[in-house]
Amino acid sequence: MDIVCLDLEGVLVPEIWIAFSKESGIPELKRTTRDEPDYDKLMRWRLAILKEHGLGLREIQETIAKIDPLPGAKEFLDRLRERTQVLILSDTFTQFASPLMKKLGWPTILCNTLEVAESGEITGFKMRIKDSKLTTVRALQSIGYETIAAGDSYNDLAMIKAGKAGFLFRSTDRIKADYPELPAFEEYDELYKAIEQCLEG
Repeated sequence: MDIVCLDLEGVLVPEIWIAFSKESGIPELKRTTRDEPDYDKLMRWRLAILKEHGLGLREIQETIAKIDPLPGAKEFLDRLRERTQVLILSDTFTQFASPLMKKLGWPTILCNTLEVAESGEITGFKMRIKDSKLTTVRALQSIGYETIAAGDSYNDLAMIKAGKAGFLFRSTDRIKADYPELPAFEEYDELYKAIEQCLEG
């Protein structure tokens, strides 16, 4: 049995932190897992910037409410879910993901949780499990699933390389150059066809 594991930001929806960087006028917040492989370091850095500027969960959620899925993402996801089981594995947080899942037709997502004070200040974050994407893929494999994965960032590479097949989707030139063995696609139709071949193989 096959299951497809997809990253969320950059693959199905725009990068939340880039959108919030534009909205807040804080260019430093444009940095994402495409730039920084160490997610813990990246999040602690982000939270320090939010604190410095007096910004909290409410402001980020206001930005997220304006974000729509990438053009063609919902159609791609619907088509894929008709064909096989799909699981979104993301390092985002439940407080960010819910409105986006609604716009995508409520696919299943596994992600993390923010720690938020009554004032709305984001004081910390709780990762679901260490190396959550790879750990989840390994767990799925342990119960009889073959995994096929796609993502765009450094934190997707382990799950992409661990399964039956894996693909880069709309990744950076640097990541594509560093991992030339991974097939890389820019369009949903191309990614769908590659996944379909794996499902039929």
